[in-house]
Amino acid sequence: MNVNENPKVLKVTLNMGLGESGERYTKAEKLLGEIAGQKPVRRLAHQTNRDFKIRKNEPIGLKVTLRKQKALAFLKRALEARAHTIPSSCFDERGNLSFGIKEHIDLPGVRYDPGVGIYGLDVCISLGKSGNRIRERRVQQKRIKAGHHMKREESIEFMRESFGVKIA
Repeated sequence: MNVNENPKVLKVTLNMGLGESGERYTKAEKLLGEIAGQKPVRRLAHQTNRDFKIRKNEPIGLKVTLRKQKALAFLKRALEARAHTIPSSCFDERGNLSFGIKEHIDLPGVRYDPGVGIYGLDVCISLGKSGNRIRERRVQQKRIKAGHHMKREESIEFMRESFGVKIA
């Protein structure tokens, strides 16, 4: 088998959608920074929605992108919080997967702090093969063959073998 055809974890993205700014937002920002080990990026509202009391350019969400060793370390913790079980509906056709963690205190090593409260977060995992950079780079961007694209079945098999995940 070609070395470039081996699947790997490209990145792990953590998202927290709060829907509001203020004190609760700053607590969540600090918490996500502690969980991920790096500073989160603020996500702003694109438009005003009076029903939800959201103004344009108001910070309403947080995001952190983890790569390489940090991504693998967090992924193991996140899968432990999910009891190493993921439904097959979490995988898309390009081989990526996403799942949610209802309470951040489910993650190993995180304790409950009454001053902070309880927050949920989404974990999005991008899987790919070594040659994918050719299609995403800015200079001399090229196409890759359809056989080299990550498929749903390949990503399910990769998660089973590499992380011991049970697919429900």
